Amino acid sequence: MTAIEIRNLTKSFGPVRAVDDVSFTVAAGTITGYLGPNGAGKTTTLRTLLGLVTPDSGRALVNGQPYAGLAHPLSEVGAVLEATNFHPGRSARDHLRVLCTAAGLAHRRADEALDTVGLTDVAAKRVHGFSLGMRQRLALAGALIGKPKVYILDEPANGLDPAGIQWLRGFMRHLAHEQGAAVLVSSHVLAEVEQTVDQVVIIARGRLVRQGSLDELVTNGDAAIRVRTGKPAELAAALERAGGRVERADGLLRVRGLDAEAVGQVALSERIVLTEVAQERSDLQQVFLELTEGES
Repeated sequence: MTAIEIRNLTKSFGPVRAVDDVSFTVAAGTITGYLGPNGAGKTTTLRTLLGLVTPDSGRALVNGQPYAGLAHPLSEVGAVLEATNFHPGRSARDHLRVLCTAAGLAHRRADEALDTVGLTDVAAKRVHGFSLGMRQRLALAGALIGKPKVYILDEPANGLDPAGIQWLRGFMRHLAHEQGAAVLVSSHVLAEVEQTVDQVVIIARGRLVRQGSLDELVTNGDAAIRVRTGKPAELAAALERAGGRVERADGLLRVRGLDAEAVGQVALSERIVLTEVAQERSDLQQVFLELTEGES
């Protein structure tokens, strides 16, 4: 089921086209990474989704509705755009209780959310003394208040230490894969995104560059199958007879034109034992840089 829908979204600020005819969707039960260089239009897209920016054309919908049309927004959408929107004199618990009151939710949800993000021990402390990482966790707690099924997160790992980033990864996976939520996350930490997301949307200079599953993005259609065997010459000859293109280097074969299953079938028919069969992949950072080269 489509939870987030961006269709032909366009927004300009004066002469600057921040978002230019961008379209993509986010399905329930998935984590989608929204990536692009600084100034690519990511935050403008997210702010439009949340009704904070009015598009020039196109639409940005959550559960089939503009954000302003949602009857109970905090129970449908959890959002983190920045970790600075707190009254410095309020405690973490009081900040969340204000949100509960505004949304018509029981105040116990404040303590439940604080427990989920690991801030129970500092619930009574004023926010002005919080580190950036603690503010990020508090912002995430605010997103959890209404137990929504859609999450829009802009750079949620900013300020988190390695343990916090690991926690965030598990947190997002739990929301999407166990609770069936749709998670749209903008991030510049590509190595972390690669370990977390299911789908990727890349924009540059406001325009869509590429979208698809993470596997589709980092596995080129003509990517090599890496093969090791004790009989490389015999296997290479058999693979070439089967239509494969084989490169040899130090006992390692790189095969193009055949998928891993076909390589295995050839080896089986020739009674050749394989010690390794793997599809080579590019890492997300390499793909991202290739797709956005010259676009920052």
